[in-house]
Amino acid sequence: MQDKTIRGDRLHIAFFGRRNAGKSSLINALTGQTVSIVSKTPGTTTDPVFKAMELSSIGPVVMIDTAGIDDTKDELGSERIKASEKILGRTDFAILVADLTSQDFSYENDLLALFDKRNIPYIITLNKTDLEMSEEAEEWIKEKAFVRVSARLEKGIAELKKRILEKAPSDWEPPFLSDLIKPMDIVLLVTPVDLGAPKGRLIMPQIKALRDILDADAIPMMCKERELLTALSSLKEKPALAVTDSQVFPQVNADLPGDIPLTSFSILSIRQKGNLKQMIEGLSVIKALKPGDKILIAESCTHHPLEDDIGRIKIPRWLNNFVGGGLDIKSVPGYEYPDNLNDYKLVVHCGACTLNRIEMLRRQEIPEKEGVAMTNYGVLISFLKGIFPKAIEPFPEMADFIHKKKSSKDISIIKRMASLAEI
Repeated sequence: MQDKTIRGDRLHIAFFGRRNAGKSSLINALTGQTVSIVSKTPGTTTDPVFKAMELSSIGPVVMIDTAGIDDTKDELGSERIKASEKILGRTDFAILVADLTSQDFSYENDLLALFDKRNIPYIITLNKTDLEMSEEAEEWIKEKAFVRVSARLEKGIAELKKRILEKAPSDWEPPFLSDLIKPMDIVLLVTPVDLGAPKGRLIMPQIKALRDILDADAIPMMCKERELLTALSSLKEKPALAVTDSQVFPQVNADLPGDIPLTSFSILSIRQKGNLKQMIEGLSVIKALKPGDKILIAESCTHHPLEDDIGRIKIPRWLNNFVGGGLDIKSVPGYEYPDNLNDYKLVVHCGACTLNRIEMLRRQEIPEKEGVAMTNYGVLISFLKGIFPKAIEPFPEMADFIHKKKSSKDISIIKRMASLAEI
């Protein structure tokens, strides 16, 4: 059966190096498939190539082939280098492919410095071991851990796989919700039929919640919002946790007994994929928003806009209602932000279910460096609907953030937002 794990839930392993170092050949040898075109002509790989596969003992991974970091300095070559550098923002684990016949390792040293700067674990592979090693290579590799391979002859591949299994991070993605529950707990999932999901399918955060509950030996119960009261009345024990679609927060909160913890799929998703505290802090700018202020709605995936699209219709409407109208709101799908990001007062990001964690953290770093506040669909909706404090109370790591002062002069952002939500 073909593995349907989405790219955002896979460990991203990227191959970097010079043109013609053998990156594409090495990926083909590792996967046992022709993933990338191989040629003696330097620069054959232009755009990054992604290959999803299963790697024994690790599970679902994505192998990424990048263009040579020493590409030509013309406009096209520069764009290839930029594309390869952007892949660093998605890389959980790097493999530096070096040609042992080379006489210059300045580019390789630059890459190693980038890996260290971004805290990316890596392996160095010396390729073309069927050829004679240069004196420069012998000197460069001293006191470095490395694996000798010949991608062309498929030698050293077993050792490289072994080293990947040993060094690849095991904690690259936190749990979705299993850390919030214990075996035999009942978890109630309130799941309106999402118009954006193909018929017969749930959206990804709902699927992840179900799988996490089952893996924790807990008991999932699922219903639509209009069936919530019936579902509750059928239970002999109350749920340990309720999770809802953010869009029906008010209805679910009204029907749910107050002592049952409640949060949303979007909040759970961004907690797993990114920095939830930063998303909460981003709410601090909302009270100061005024007509004419620019708001960016950032969607990590591209999809056909729906009639009442959450990111392009509902959230803009709710924000304008809260502020009194006149906000300049723009929606941008995909991986990149607009160049004029610092013109915006607030970035509102989706649940990031199609991104891996390192990519989402990178996306959070960019607005932070520009001095632009950032929040998330679920966090924002819970605030606008007056349910914000309850929606984050299920998370143990938020306890200090909720109840303690950050300093003698600064009360917790959550307490301030709770008072705003009551206005």
